[in-house]
Amino acid sequence: MSAADIGIQAWSADKLAAAIDHTLLKAESTPSDIGRLCEEAIKHRFFAVCIHPVYVTEAVRILGASPVRVCTVAGFPLGANRTEIKVEEARRAIGEGAAEVDMVLWVGGIKARRLDPVRLDIERVAEACHAGKALCKVILETCLLTPAEKETACRLCVEAGADFVKTSTGLNSGGATVEDVRLMSRCVSAHGLGVKAAGGIRTLASAIAMLSAGATRIGSSNSVAILRETIAALEREPDE
Repeated sequence: MSAADIGIQAWSADKLAAAIDHTLLKAESTPSDIGRLCEEAIKHRFFAVCIHPVYVTEAVRILGASPVRVCTVAGFPLGANRTEIKVEEARRAIGEGAAEVDMVLWVGGIKARRLDPVRLDIERVAEACHAGKALCKVILETCLLTPAEKETACRLCVEAGADFVKTSTGLNSGGATVEDVRLMSRCVSAHGLGVKAAGGIRTLASAIAMLSAGATRIGSSNSVAILRETIAALEREPDE
């Protein structure tokens, strides 16, 4: 596949890396795995590493003075925790050095139309993040929502003061789709929120498709391979 086919011409490896959260959220991840993730993030200049809360202090130590941010999760992976638990997760992680928190939406609350509690859940976590000068991203788990529910969830995120909406945990029945990214971008971009596409993004073509659809950040555990694809595609371009 040529660079033109992928749509990579407007990108460089550095520019693409700066849009990626290098992610490791597997249950079996170990401290040595986190060390490797952080070293890769430093080497390739990814925007952030996205990791479990238990590894925040480890990641902060390894990343040191590098510009790579530490992103962690709250209410992960189901989103059905009590709000005060999510808030405490966010506060503790930020206190340990996290600069971004990806919280999981209360999906059942959206489906039951308990919109005020869902909004308050997001609002309180966002407030905790902003008090610590951190960003709040809200994982919608789009594979579990209807289009109307996705629109409602995006509206609540806007109203609650979140900074991003995010497609997926990557641990459910589906991940990011171009259609969902377009819908989310349409709902939130005019209000200044970013869109993070995550879940199943393992190739350069899929990353570029998400960015072209309106994603402003990509979450991937296959980031290094995506960058290798980018470099190879750009190197081939002059001869094509």
